[in-house]
Amino acid sequence: MAGRPGDGAGATPGLRLETRTRVQRPPLYKVLILNDDYTPMEFVVHVLERFFGMSHAQAFELMLTVHKSGLAVVGVFSREIAETKVAQVMDFAQRHQHPLQCTMEKE
Repeated sequence: MAGRPGDGAGATPGLRLETRTRVQRPPLYKVLILNDDYTPMEFVVHVLERFFGMSHAQAFELMLTVHKSGLAVVGVFSREIAETKVAQVMDFAQRHQHPLQCTMEKE
């Protein structure tokens, strides 16, 4: 029995072939704030509220973590967003003459 092109004639009955493409999620990056002995705690709280959308209470708690531990992860983002956040924080700190450091690393 001859089939029409594309109707599966000639293929094993009951066997359906599919090609699946696996899409990998882009890697994520952690944005970290580092402690220093000069940047005022209030400034760090302000940065966390302004650039990371934290409430005052969340920002205060995270600032204390940075102060006590030396650093803290403030967010996890795609590479482009993480780079932008780091640049924004660093520029803001420099404009206000604070040595606050913000970095990123692959998760």
